[in-house]
Amino acid sequence: MADDVRAVEWTGEGLRLVDQTRLPGRLEYLDIRDVEGLVGAIQRLSVRGAPAIGVAGAFGVAIAMIQAAREGWDGTALAAAVERVRDARPTAVNLAAGVDRVIPFMAESLDAVVAEAKALLDEDVRGNRAIGAFGADWLLERSSDRPLRVITHCNTGALATAGWGTAFGIVRELHTRDRLDVVYADETRPLLQGSRLTAWELDRLGIPHFVQADGAAASTVLRGLVDVAIIGADRIAANGDTANKIGSVGLALACADAGIPFMVAAPWSTIDLATASGADIPIEERAAEEILGWGDVRAAPAGSRAHNPAFDVTPARLVSALVTETGVMEISAGETPGQR
Repeated sequence: MADDVRAVEWTGEGLRLVDQTRLPGRLEYLDIRDVEGLVGAIQRLSVRGAPAIGVAGAFGVAIAMIQAAREGWDGTALAAAVERVRDARPTAVNLAAGVDRVIPFMAESLDAVVAEAKALLDEDVRGNRAIGAFGADWLLERSSDRPLRVITHCNTGALATAGWGTAFGIVRELHTRDRLDVVYADETRPLLQGSRLTAWELDRLGIPHFVQADGAAASTVLRGLVDVAIIGADRIAANGDTANKIGSVGLALACADAGIPFMVAAPWSTIDLATASGADIPIEERAAEEILGWGDVRAAPAGSRAHNPAFDVTPARLVSALVTETGVMEISAGETPGQR
């Protein structure tokens, strides 16, 4: 099995990030040594995936401290830089959580901040392995002996995490147990994280797969071509409503109609108990050019405007199971994160 690519690595002086905008054509890295570079990398999705940007955010505090010492910032400037990292993407709660986790260590030392960020990275990898095992166990207990056919949306693999993957980690676990038949990977508009990134990881691991247009997902489900949908999450409300990449809720509706499980996999840190429901989750709007053009070529009339939400919210009633590193909650049956 191919070794994981590390999306986020600490070099001692800054971050080394896989530039995910270059995949699948080229595997290139970015060396990040200042706050401006990190915020830009997060916002243009060079580093992406809720767990990965949470880890990057934690190390981002260390980068801000190094830059402050290098450039002679006062405490106010340093605090503002940390807040810039924290607010770089509003929907994914892991980014703010990663920053908040290491802030208390700033008064101690840079080394203490780095050590806590490294602890977060290590916890994410261990947690992802647990998510994979819990999710696979839950599915196989409810399945026949036939290998499972899976549909997934966006990218939740090693590229989106500190290693192994969340929803993708369940796919990997099924593959390891020889209980995976095939994966249908939605292309995931507008930036094609499914066709560029998920398919790249599937190919590296030798997992049979199809890439399909997002518009084909509901038909694939209703035609009986898959047994389960497994996706990740960027924020999960206390009632179990789940924000994920735009297109997720349509997949959930199709699964409900077909009577197959719709599984969400994410670390516990993605659960925001302070957010009561999905109605309170901020939805990031991305640049119009992502919808109205392709590359540098305008594809829509000059008078057209873009509606480009990066995420949607799947109601809890459509989520069969929520898998975290602590186990499985059957959300549509009434078990919610706020009850634990």
